[in-house]
Amino acid sequence: MSLPWAFICPSSRGIGYALTRQLLRSTTIPILATTRGDPSATKSKLLDDLPGAQELSQRLNVVPCDVTEEPSIEGAARRAAELYPPKTHHLHIACAIPGILHAEKSPKQIDAAKSLETFRVNTVGPLLLIKHFSEFLPKRATQIREEEDTTLPRHAVWLSMSARVGSVTDNRLGGWYSYRASKTAVIGLTKTFDNFLQARSGDKAVAVAYHPGTVRTDFSREYWDGVEDGKLFSPEYAAERMADVLSGLELGQRGRCWDWKDDEVPP
Repeated sequence: MSLPWAFICPSSRGIGYALTRQLLRSTTIPILATTRGDPSATKSKLLDDLPGAQELSQRLNVVPCDVTEEPSIEGAARRAAELYPPKTHHLHIACAIPGILHAEKSPKQIDAAKSLETFRVNTVGPLLLIKHFSEFLPKRATQIREEEDTTLPRHAVWLSMSARVGSVTDNRLGGWYSYRASKTAVIGLTKTFDNFLQARSGDKAVAVAYHPGTVRTDFSREYWDGVEDGKLFSPEYAAERMADVLSGLELGQRGRCWDWKDDEVPP
């Protein structure tokens, strides 16, 4: 029987940091986390104050990975193959969640270099992660043990971070040109990747996009004052909701974008 593992990229701060800690606490599977900084320091930070940190350390591996540098992603994938050989393991939870925001309120504020950076991180980054890590997802023939752990999804899940502002049909305010477009692209890529998984993996792996809500991180700091009461989430709460949505995903939800309430974000 193939053994499951999880992949979180990146894990050094924000939602990725909180999600990695959440999965360490709530599951028993090994986790491959990534950072652009020092892996040893990131691992220590991830384990800080967690009960049973010494035991948890044995199933947490941290590798360097910069989604804007393909050789870095290739290196992380090679390390994954060493730690979790595909003959005996399969990727069960994958969260490709890099993000950057350059907000343009009007067309005159659009900057070519910043727009390209936005797409490199938000769209091409997850696309390259798919390129190098999708091979670890289970195939049709993979023998997966029926998990008793209800905190794990029944099917392997590839989650790419999108956003509600990536919805074309729900775009009522405009603005944020490059960010919106990059997240719209993620929703489209998710559907395309899920079509691939349906052919390759059948019902053993699905792809979804995800909107976590507005989270109190450095990413959104400039916009905290404009968020209505009760809608600005801590990273810990956002991670709990993401883990809950992941664990409850049904086959019929594949290929689409879901939010922290498990409501669909329309394309």
